[in-house]
Amino acid sequence: MKNSTIKKLHDMLLGGEISCVDLTKKYIDEINKNNNRLNAYVLTTEDEALKQAQKVDEKLKKGEKIGLLEGIPMTLKDNISTKGIETTCCSKILTGYKPIYDAYVWEKLKEQGAVMLGKTNMDEFAMGSSCETSYYGGANNPHNTSYVSGGSSGGVASAVAGNIAAYGLGSDTGGSIRQPASFCGIVGLKPTYGAVSRYGLIAYASSLDQIGPITSSVEDAAIVFDAISSKDYYDSTCSGACETTADKLQNDIKDVKIGIPKEYYEGLREDVKSALDNAIEEYRKLGAEIVEFELPILKYALPVYYILACAEASSNLGRYDSIRYGYRTESYNGIHDMMCKTRSEGFGKEVKRRILLGTYVLSSGYYDAYYKKAQNMRGAIVKAFKDAFTKCDVILAPTVPMTAFKKGFTSQNAVETYQTDICTVPVNIAGLPGVSIPCGVDSNGLPIGMQIIGNSFCEAKILNVAYQFEQATDFFKNTEMGVEF
Repeated sequence: MKNSTIKKLHDMLLGGEISCVDLTKKYIDEINKNNNRLNAYVLTTEDEALKQAQKVDEKLKKGEKIGLLEGIPMTLKDNISTKGIETTCCSKILTGYKPIYDAYVWEKLKEQGAVMLGKTNMDEFAMGSSCETSYYGGANNPHNTSYVSGGSSGGVASAVAGNIAAYGLGSDTGGSIRQPASFCGIVGLKPTYGAVSRYGLIAYASSLDQIGPITSSVEDAAIVFDAISSKDYYDSTCSGACETTADKLQNDIKDVKIGIPKEYYEGLREDVKSALDNAIEEYRKLGAEIVEFELPILKYALPVYYILACAEASSNLGRYDSIRYGYRTESYNGIHDMMCKTRSEGFGKEVKRRILLGTYVLSSGYYDAYYKKAQNMRGAIVKAFKDAFTKCDVILAPTVPMTAFKKGFTSQNAVETYQTDICTVPVNIAGLPGVSIPCGVDSNGLPIGMQIIGNSFCEAKILNVAYQFEQATDFFKNTEMGVEF
């Protein structure tokens, strides 16, 4: 069995087809066999995983009930804090750092008996679109390891698509869940800002960051989202979800209005456009009403995003001073020299670039010209989306204008790589939920993704619309590698 869903694995545990320890061992064996090819994991936690699996087996032997996520092997992106387990953001500067507390989302999953297989690869401090800025080297695409898995949550996407984790949690600042999900042909949900706690998520840009699930099916995304989306008093921006989602996936979408803003469809590669056109026709067959309109403000989203994200990164990454934790340079003359050398040696090129850009736009004389204008434009983008949702229930858009690019593309085409975020960043700027699902493949057999975008706290609506498409098509396919039973 490959690409096993959470419910299938749960039923196997309940039915005694496999013990939780054996299930966990099978995933560990697959990691040991395939991770050299995929580079999805930067740290494995075999002992902790097997201990938790034993606890689940003991409950099953006693005839006790177990939850849907209990005993299901999963993974976490390496910027999600895990108490006593190294969490580096795939950066040299956090080498050896072990948090003294768990992130809220991991705390919730631990309470529900989740089995963590390890921490997965990512772009350094979540800054990148290919996973190649990682200190450990990038994660590879399971469909073709000559191609990237996407970023910044590339390791989670590679692990789930390669079936060396049943599901995982990533973070999305400008598309970092949805873009790798698109590149790897799986499902990635970026929740509404504030629906899921950011407590314990190592920050890139605090007003844009959001944790969410990467899974092999829409139903799995709904199950995991429901498990982690409760109010957290340690995160003042977190209100939790308004409703559950997994129990609302069978709703009819007849007469649901699906919006098609024409600006999202400009500059798409032809095979991506064709796949999106076919998806629109599929929704028409399902009874949805297609509503076309213009959203001209989208052209400002990318510059607004990079000004705001880099400005916040400049502030957030100021805490890495080599004094309290992480890497420290070996030779220095005084505290100022120690900090300068440590930051120069500890941060990678892309992180330095964004810190410098953010410091520039916040500096005296440029604050009003760049940062203040970007904040004002952010308000206009929020309003434009609110107006759009008076015309439609959800928006259908490409996730990325292209499919996965070859390894090495990013280092030679930095600006073009930034432009791959053009379809995903508006969702983060406006704080909206969006889910990426596969809708086709290109001539090289690489997946094509589309995203369903909803109004604030409408995760149930977008997941149901995505689920209906998934059930009506055959894009939920097995990969060549995976756990066999």
